[in-house]
Amino acid sequence: MKRVGIYIFLTAFLFGTMEVALKLAGNGMDSFQLTFWRFFIGGILLMPFAFNEIRINQTRLELKDFGYLLIVGILCIPISMLFFQLGVMRSNASTASVIMCINPLFTMIFAHFMSDEKFSKKKMIVMIWGIAGLFFMVRPWNIQEGNTPIGMLFMLIAAATFGLYTVAGKNSIKKMGIMAQTSISFILGSGVLLVIMLFLHKPVFRGVADNLVLVLYIGIFVTGLGYYFYFAAIKLSDATTGSIAFFIKPAIAPVIAVIILGDKLLWNTYLGIALILIASYLNIYNKKTEDRNIEQEQIEFK
Repeated sequence: MKRVGIYIFLTAFLFGTMEVALKLAGNGMDSFQLTFWRFFIGGILLMPFAFNEIRINQTRLELKDFGYLLIVGILCIPISMLFFQLGVMRSNASTASVIMCINPLFTMIFAHFMSDEKFSKKKMIVMIWGIAGLFFMVRPWNIQEGNTPIGMLFMLIAAATFGLYTVAGKNSIKKMGIMAQTSISFILGSGVLLVIMLFLHKPVFRGVADNLVLVLYIGIFVTGLGYYFYFAAIKLSDATTGSIAFFIKPAIAPVIAVIILGDKLLWNTYLGIALILIASYLNIYNKKTEDRNIEQEQIEFK
C-alpha cells in the first residue's frame, strides 16, 4: 500500500501540472499539433509495458480489436483531448483543471446506458454535488476574467467525451489489459489526428523545437509517466483506489496555476473545488461500498 500511495501522489502531481504546462506550450504551438505530439509520445513510451502485458496475458489481437481500439482512440485524442486543449487555451488553467475532474459524472451516465452499471440514487446525489461545484466554478452570472463561454463549453465537451471514452474502453481492457489498450489507442488516435492536421494544413513540426522542453515534459512525464503511475496504482490495488488521484488533483492544480501563471482564486473557485471534492469522495466511497457488497455476496454464494 506504500507503493500505491506513492503512485497515486505522483499521478496527482503530474496530472496537476497538466493544464499549466499545456497552456504555456499552447502559447507557441497549435492546439492540434500539441495534442498530437503529447499522445504520440505518451503512447510510444507506454508501448514496452503494453507488449509485456500482452505477452504475460498471452493475448492474441485480431483485426476487429484494432478496429475497436481505433474508435476508442478517436474518442480520446481527436475529440476529447483536442477539445480539452482548446478549452485550456480559452480559460484559466485552474478552472479548466477542476472542470475536467467532473468527467466521472459523465462516466456514470454513459455507463447506465452502455453497461450493467445502473444509475442509482447514490449516484444522483454525487451528480448533484458535482453540478453544484461546476456551477460555482463557471460562475455563469459573472464569468471570471480569463474564462470565456466557449472555453467552458469546450471543457464540458472534453469532460463528457472523456467519460464516454472511459466506458467504451472498459470492453477492450478486459481482453488486452490497461497498458495495451491505452498505448495502442493513444497511437491510433494520434494517427487519426495527424491525418486531420494534414488535411487542414496544420503545422506538425513548426514550433516544436522552440517548445521542446515543454513538449517532452507533457509527452513523457504528464502523459506517459502520469498514466503509467495511475495504472500501476490500479494494478496493485483497484480502479477505485487509483481514482483517488483525481480526488487530489483539484486541490493541487489550482495552486500550481496560481504560482506559475498568476491565476486568481476567488470565493466561487474555493467553493466549486470543495463541492467537486465532496462529489469525488462520495463517488469513491460508494464504489468501494459496492465492491465490498459484491465480494460479500460472492463469499456467501460459495
